[in-house]
Amino acid sequence: MKTQEEGRELQERIRRAAEAIGAADAVLITAGAGMGVDSGLPDFRGKQGFWKAYPAIQKLNLSFEEMANPKWFKQQPRLAWGFYGHRLDLYRRATPHAGFGQLLAMGQDKAQGLFVLTSNVDGQFQAAGFDPERIEECHGSIHHLQCTQPCGETVWSAQAVQIAVKADSLHASGPLPACPACGALARPNILLFHDKYWVENRIKEQEERLWQWLEMLLVMTRRLVIVEVGAGTSVPTIRNRSEFYAKVHHATLIRINPRDYLVSKARHISLPLTAQVAIDAIWQTWDALGGKGCDQSRVAATV
Repeated sequence: MKTQEEGRELQERIRRAAEAIGAADAVLITAGAGMGVDSGLPDFRGKQGFWKAYPAIQKLNLSFEEMANPKWFKQQPRLAWGFYGHRLDLYRRATPHAGFGQLLAMGQDKAQGLFVLTSNVDGQFQAAGFDPERIEECHGSIHHLQCTQPCGETVWSAQAVQIAVKADSLHASGPLPACPACGALARPNILLFHDKYWVENRIKEQEERLWQWLEMLLVMTRRLVIVEVGAGTSVPTIRNRSEFYAKVHHATLIRINPRDYLVSKARHISLPLTAQVAIDAIWQTWDALGGKGCDQSRVAATV
């Protein structure tokens, strides 16, 4: 139970976050698994969280890190595709929560717009209406496939793929996706653990577009705000890149995370809330300010 003082402090942080977004020329959204939890998607936090989502894998005593390994496509392809086929169907059916639309609206209001960097492979930002040309999926996408060999650098859409999965064993039944070039088994174009076979061309192109956008902001001396949502510490890719960009651009970092919410600089803002709750609170304050924030002198005063 929060004390009144803690409640006032949290409201002050929310106000600062809304003002920082309002004062910025551009918004970079960096997102981890916590962004999708309010859409009903699992974050696989710890073995128990993973096994709750996949009881069949509990019987095998495998962690998420052990299951998300390319070896299963060679050793037990029907188990591998049972796991990823179930996730593909889950992500296709998921509806992005309201926070996605609120972030999109706040970012589109900016002169230099917004960009998304996410470690999520679920395609929720595209489903919510974000520009695919302004999204970097640094760990790949379950909605794209590649050859398991791989026989080449080709990545193709998984739109036509339908995987029937036996619920009790989590094994795929029926034909499995094949590489159109060589006929070998296909797999999701996702960076797995201990993965020497990931085809990264598609993601490299996304990364290059993000770098060009960030370079443009530096050259034009535009003000950037970074909204980091649901990025944990166990695989700190998103957190590390958020902090790096904040340092280079002298940007305010808004870190939204109910557990790992600490920030390193006074100008940064930590919100110990879930994604949808925090984004909605910022949105309400931002809207009350007329879609604007504080002037640059007030932002600078918090540095």
